[in-house]
Amino acid sequence: MSTLSRVGELARQHDPDRFFTTLFAPAAARPALWALYAFNHELVRAREAVREPMMAMIRLQWWREVVEGEAKRHEIATPLHEAIAAGALKQEDLLALIEAREEDLPDTGEGWVQFADRTAGMLAVAAGHALGHSEVPGLRAAGTAYGGAGLLRNRALAGAKPLPALRAAVEAALADARAAKLPRGALPAALPAVFAARDLQRERPVRHRAFGDKLAVTLAAATGRL
Repeated sequence: MSTLSRVGELARQHDPDRFFTTLFAPAAARPALWALYAFNHELVRAREAVREPMMAMIRLQWWREVVEGEAKRHEIATPLHEAIAAGALKQEDLLALIEAREEDLPDTGEGWVQFADRTAGMLAVAAGHALGHSEVPGLRAAGTAYGGAGLLRNRALAGAKPLPALRAAVEAALADARAAKLPRGALPAALPAVFAARDLQRERPVRHRAFGDKLAVTLAAATGRL
């Protein structure tokens, strides 16, 4: 994509799964989705890139100020601010994502389920809003399934102990997403759940997506079925 914007490049670099799903969204909606996913990556980095909790809170507060309307020159903050001003992204969605990252990380399977819902689940809702859809049944479940599957994959790659409660919740969320009648226009926001389904079927986690994963997403986009 030779005309990809800088924020689009960042979304592709740091969140390739979700970036791939934006290719099935209307061209006019993609800049807001890219800004949303790049913003989400910055929230993740705020907790992972620093050791001191206070420094993480300072970073998250910086993004809170951006979302609340303070204009800051930054390769992600600027397009994010523009998307909010244009009504493509909802301020309350973004604040909810910040608040979820301000909480301490969970230490139980049930806690990780709630964390996946408040982060990836809420992110899918925000993406649905960017696509012009609100209150879409199954959309939050689709996001939660992808987020939970990602947590399971990362833990497996790190050799951490499995979380049966989280896996069961991911399977249930995926079933809920598949049972819902998603509007075709909102489907790109739910497509990451297809990656989650592929991950659940694997005996060993993968670090990089193969052709089959992307083909499965493409077929889901074409048929309208997760």
